[in-house]
Order: sequence, then structure tokens, then C-alpha cells
Amino acid sequence: MGAIETLATFFGFDEHDTDLETESIAGVTTFLAMSYIIVVNPNILGEAIALEGYSSGEVTQMITVATILSSAVAIFVMAFWANRPFGLAPGMGLNAFFAYTVVLSLGVPWQVALAAVFVEGIVFILLTAVGARRYIIELFPEPVKFAVGAGIGVYLLFLGLQEMQIVVADPETLVTMGNVATSAVAALSVVGLALMLILHARGVRGAIVIGILATAAAGWLLTALGVVAPGTLTPQESIVTNVQYDFTPLVAGFIDGLGMITDDPLVFVLVVFTFFFVDFFDTAGTLIGVSQIGGFLDENGDLPEIEKPLMADAIGTTVGAMIGTSTVTTYIESSTGVEEGGRTGFTALVVGLLFLLSLLLVPLISAIPQYASYLALVVVGIIMLQGVTDIDWQHPAWAISGGLTITVMPMTASISNGLAAGIMSYPLVKASMGEADDVSLGQWALAAAFILYFAVFFAVDAQMLSF
Repeated sequence: MGAIETLATFFGFDEHDTDLETESIAGVTTFLAMSYIIVVNPNILGEAIALEGYSSGEVTQMITVATILSSAVAIFVMAFWANRPFGLAPGMGLNAFFAYTVVLSLGVPWQVALAAVFVEGIVFILLTAVGARRYIIELFPEPVKFAVGAGIGVYLLFLGLQEMQIVVADPETLVTMGNVATSAVAALSVVGLALMLILHARGVRGAIVIGILATAAAGWLLTALGVVAPGTLTPQESIVTNVQYDFTPLVAGFIDGLGMITDDPLVFVLVVFTFFFVDFFDTAGTLIGVSQIGGFLDENGDLPEIEKPLMADAIGTTVGAMIGTSTVTTYIESSTGVEEGGRTGFTALVVGLLFLLSLLLVPLISAIPQYASYLALVVVGIIMLQGVTDIDWQHPAWAISGGLTITVMPMTASISNGLAAGIMSYPLVKASMGEADDVSLGQWALAAAFILYFAVFFAVDAQMLSF
């Protein structure tokens, strides 16, 4: 049996009606869509992490290596254990909470923050092993499960259009349409998006990859020709050139953090709780939403053997904390690879290998402008809107909980907030309709857990504002 046949058998290509070429293209697509994290995550965490005897640039380079390695570890677990086409990396939002709220605002030492992420990861591993995470996710009301995909779709559209500068901030209406005539990024993004949509509509394999690379190349070409100023359509000069591969000082910091937990145990518990809660539901929402467009969900809206992909983010989070980065989670950008036909862990394997390769090619990876990779989010966001057809809009409980799930996600820039809105509203609407018997005790408990979470979240936020 040849190498290709062995891979096909191990990952189940025939069972999932896919092939090596399709899976490889899907892996490249997902990597390109999420590779921005290699540069963005170190920049965010680098503002909160300082090491005596090292410059800020050297610390950022260490975090770059930690970002890549923690992503690769989690992705390989996803590939070989879960056999799912999902990419993982330190989560956006969670890294900002780590840096700006926990460390810079609350004054928690970054070493202790890493210890909190580590404890979160250990708890995730234990809960996943005993099936608790799967049980909780399966408690989600059906309308919420079927609305997650569309909610993430709108969220992706919103993120993509903002990065393209088609949607911009407005002091009176919060957001408004950007001016394509005056924004070079918006103008090139519209052209790149048009190319991507045309190729997708014509069924061209690799349409998303082609669109990303063509748009990035056009940005660099227009810059080289002097049509636009440097840094307008291309990233600012990367600070990561000769990478500092020795990240052991971050590991030493993590070890120190474990010994500092008892200095302020209450704050430590609050930080762990917040990391845990947000990551739990962000990951659950992403897995369900991306699985919906891949056709992985069963008739109840559940992902079979969901505990396997959940274990990938648990292990990634634990390892990531030990080597110096924030919580690792499944990425919504995985939907780009799924849309390209990725159906097995081989897609994830390609993503993981490209992450490892990026250890040598960080400057090249960072040369792809973020707006170019975000074009993919717009295309996939449109496709994910098909999930609204799975919702019974004539049933008040389905319409209200499903509608809130879809709309709150993009409006609050949070998958977990969208889930919270749907999960909390469902039992209340069902009870008001005289159908309280249809709501399980677990669903009531889940709604109560969200109320507790928001009470803690707002308490932490109030404490932050008092500084």
C-alpha cells in the first residue's frame, strides 16, 4: 500500500467522499485565513509580558514561537485523534482579555495569568475526559444549535467587511459604509472579493486561496509601482525577522506564576472562571457552526464524538500556557477550509504542518495583508447564512431564541454572548407559552449559569474601571 493509500485509509477519504487534493487545498485555505494570528497574537501579548534582560522585540519573538508551537500541538491532536478539519490557535479576544484586562488593568502578573490559563486547560481536559463538556453542549436548545451557523456567518461578514474598510466606525450610528473612492484598502478589497466570488460561483477549486494570494500580490505590486504609499496596502515592516527561538524564559515565568497563585486567590479564581466560561462556549459555538456547513451534525444538531475535537483545544490550552501564550481555541476561519471541501483530519494536518513551516517563514507569512485574508470570511459568511432555513420561524420559542443567537453574536462581537442570549431566552419563552415541561432541568441550569457568568463578568469589569 502506497503513502497516499495509507493516508486515505487512515483519515477515511472514501468515507467522507474526499481526496488528497481537496483536503490539501482546504488545509492551505484555512491556514491562510488564520495565519494572521502568528503576527497579531505576539503583538497583543507582548504589550503585557516583559522579561528582564530581553528587549520587547525579543519577547515578541518568543511569543511568536509559542503561538506557533501551541497551535501545532492542538491541531495535530485535532488531526490524528479527532479526525476533523478544524484549525486551532490562541484565540482572539481571549488574548486581548489576558493582556489588557487581566494584566494591564487588573494588575495581575502575567506569570499568574499564564497559570490561570493552565488551570483552565487542566479543567477542560478533565471535563472532556468524563464527557461533561459534551453533555453540556448537548443541552443547548435545538433552535440555538441550528442558529449558531448563521450567527457566525453574520459575525464573519461583519469582521470581514470591517477589515476591508467597507464598514467603518461612525460616532452617531456606530458603523457606516466606508468610502471606496478614498480608501485604497476598500477599493482593492472589493476587486479581490469580486474575483473570489466569481471563482466560487463558477466552482473553481481553490477559489478562496486564489483570491487571497491575488489580492495580496496586487497590494504589493501597487506599492512597488508607487501607486500607493508603503504600509497602505501592505503590512508595516514586520518586527519578526531573525526569530528568537529560545522561549524558555516564558516557561520559567509560567513556573513562577504557579507559585504566585496564593498571593490573591480570589482574583485568580475570577480570572480562571472568565477564561473558562468564554472559551467553553466560544469553542462549542464554533464547532457546531462550522460543523453545520460541513454536514457533520446529526438530526438533533449535535456533533458526533464532539469530545474528541474538544480535547484538542483543552490540550492546546494547557501546553500553550506552559510555553507562554493565552488560551487556544478552535477558529471560525476553519469554515473557509470546510467550504473548500475539507472533511477530515488531513485538512487539519496540513494546517499544522504549515504552522510549523512558518517557524522558518514568519516574515513571508506576515507579508499577507490582513484585509486579503479576511476576504475569505465574507465569502464563507454568506454561505453560512443558509443555516436560517433550519429554524422554524413560525414557532415563537425557535424564532426568539434563534433570532437572538444570530443577531447578538455580531452586535457584541462574541460567539458566547450570542449563545447566552439564545440559551437564556429559550426556557423563558417556552414557560410563557405553557410548555415548561419541554425544558429540561439541565437547560434551566445552563441559563442560570450564564446569569452567574454575566454577574461575575460585570463585577470584574467594574473593578477594572475603578483602577
